[in-house]
Amino acid sequence: MEQAAGECWVVGVDVGGSGIRVGAAPAGRPVDPAAVRTVGSAAAARVSASAGGQDARALLDRLLPALDALVPGLPDGARIGAVAVGATGMALLGRDLAARLPGPLARATGARRLVLAGDAVTAYVGALGTAAGVVVAGGTGLVAIGLRPGGGWCRADGWGQLLGDCGGGAWIGRAGLEAALRAQDGRNGGSPVLLAAAERHYGPAAGLPAALQPRPDRAALLAEFAPAVVAAAEEGCPVAAGLLRRAGEEIAATATAAAEAAGRAGPRLALTGGLFRFEALRRATLDALAVRLPGARPGPPDGPPLLGALRLAVAAPAAVTPAAVVPAAARTDAVSTAAPDFPWPLDPPLLTVLDLPAADGPWLP
Repeated sequence: MEQAAGECWVVGVDVGGSGIRVGAAPAGRPVDPAAVRTVGSAAAARVSASAGGQDARALLDRLLPALDALVPGLPDGARIGAVAVGATGMALLGRDLAARLPGPLARATGARRLVLAGDAVTAYVGALGTAAGVVVAGGTGLVAIGLRPGGGWCRADGWGQLLGDCGGGAWIGRAGLEAALRAQDGRNGGSPVLLAAAERHYGPAAGLPAALQPRPDRAALLAEFAPAVVAAAEEGCPVAAGLLRRAGEEIAATATAAAEAAGRAGPRLALTGGLFRFEALRRATLDALAVRLPGARPGPPDGPPLLGALRLAVAAPAAVTPAAVVPAAARTDAVSTAAPDFPWPLDPPLLTVLDLPAADGPWLP
């Protein structure tokens, strides 16, 4: 079906370890957070990952209904010009998304441009926009990303729950559960407070391995226990308080590595993501940063990763040079260079812009 004339909008998608969030904003102007139309779901919308990365089919099963729910909130006659998807693991494990998202999204929205970005990039763009600096994104996982003064991304950590994400929600939750099981066994470093909290949340301690280890969403399940660790620390549990200090030190070390890779001794720095709503952890991180990176200039982020996805989508039409825009049919091995008018460095698979084929599906009303 041919698209009717109307105001052009863009869609942003934030895929995290604990759910997806979808928003739309008018195209052709800076994104006004107050004007963003959003839908989203958290735990019920967890997207599983396989050896190839995020499971595109599972994501589409949740994303397409969310797009349907977004449509009634748009103005009559609105059309979608671009979609930007920021996903956990895109930089390392995004092959499935890059191969399978373009066709369904083109058919569902009629968009002609698709931006695929790692969640670190959408966190950065949401927090600092085009400014150079360092952003630490903390949620289920943990990654720091910097932007060099002359352009170019540099990342630290973000290696996933099994190999890294040190100081992130899953890391804190796992450390808290280890302390709980140490108390169960009578080993040093145990916390009876955390043991009681674990059994309230997950059931008998003896059942924890079977409850967690086989689950594809294990990282999100571990991160669910992070609030209990924070609460225990605030109630005076020394083991929990020590875990938060360690988490803050890990986060500060990751931020420092990104700052050094970006060549910045005193960077503008933002902490973003749900993890930093915990004031005790935020304080521990800032205290550790004051020691490791004393020149850093911490400040509040402009907004969340969803704002970053929307900013990328608004800018997508500027990525017009043949070397910068990867045709969908050739996306797998293509290497792009920065487009002159695109504000951020294109660096597949960390940040890629795809031209989508014309879709037979409907434009959004």
